[in-house]
Amino acid sequence: MHWITESGLALMLGRVVAVGSPEGKDMNKVTRSLSSLLLATLVPIAVLIQPACLEAQTARSAKADAQMVRRPLPQEREKDRMNAWTVGLAGGLLEGAPIRLAAEMARVVDDGAELHLLPIVTRGATDNLNALLYLRGVDTAIINSDALDEYKLQVPQIQSRITYLLNLFPSELHIFARPEITSLQDLVGKKVNFNTQGTAAAYSGPMIFSRLGIDVDKTFIPHQLALEQMRKGEISAVVFITSKPVDAFVRGRWEAGFKFLPVHYDRRFEDYYLPATLDSTEYPNLIKQGDRVSTIAVPTALVAFNWRPGSNRYQRVARLVDYLFSRIDRLQAAGFDPKWRSINLAATIPGLTRFQAAQEWLDRQARSAQAKP
Repeated sequence: MHWITESGLALMLGRVVAVGSPEGKDMNKVTRSLSSLLLATLVPIAVLIQPACLEAQTARSAKADAQMVRRPLPQEREKDRMNAWTVGLAGGLLEGAPIRLAAEMARVVDDGAELHLLPIVTRGATDNLNALLYLRGVDTAIINSDALDEYKLQVPQIQSRITYLLNLFPSELHIFARPEITSLQDLVGKKVNFNTQGTAAAYSGPMIFSRLGIDVDKTFIPHQLALEQMRKGEISAVVFITSKPVDAFVRGRWEAGFKFLPVHYDRRFEDYYLPATLDSTEYPNLIKQGDRVSTIAVPTALVAFNWRPGSNRYQRVARLVDYLFSRIDRLQAAGFDPKWRSINLAATIPGLTRFQAAQEWLDRQARSAQAKP
């Protein structure tokens, strides 16, 4: 908005009279009067024009904002598309069996934007539950069932906050001892290795020994090193918690007297563990033909947070259940871990409730089987 001053008005009127002359003085009076009249007329017009300009600018800005909302940038659309059906799976240490199983599941259920299972490397299988409870982006996890014991005090009602999708496989307890050790009681005060921290043996092993009432000198070094020290008599026993058979015992050459110590299943283990055996078909060089050694197994489970039915996170996990259960036969084919061949979708987990969508899937399959002639 440009304003007209008295001098400007004078020029517009063609004022050429000399300053100081009588005509000039009279002309100055006329000019001032006309200036005042013109300014009084223009001020209201300026006041009216300014709001109109502001309203027009505001309208253009609002229209531009609306267009931005209606037209998201291509990278924003891609971001939303990729995240809509991505399921995070805490899998454990890079060298562990759980992360390998997680990677195989991801291969089988992958369906582009419709489902993307994302395996996540963590500090170990025992840390996976912690990731599921507290780490953003983690929807599911592979855990050992006894990992719940650590959270009883930290997270009240932990068993109602975690549900299981699938009992993956049991991890059998192997207590392998030197010839002079003939029973668990002989290990009291002796050196026993539980593998490195973060492994199943390092977590579950000491807990099981505590329940057995066997107080040992615990070490946490890699099993390969511990087995060599065991041969030399520096360590009395090693504890493995993994699926049988274990290569170190199948392929290794051991002197007479090296053995697996029996652990009998009783009420001390009913909350998280299952009865199991080791036999001669699995370890022909260490167990006499036809003999069996009693032990216990730690269930390894695929679990999820107990998401509210109908929520976005629940729907993601429900879709994972549908894809995984429907394609389980692909995992049992050649090229995948042999453990998949022993998977029973209906197998239960002590102390946990099945994820609702998983139970509904099994119920539909049961009804369908009954309906067939």
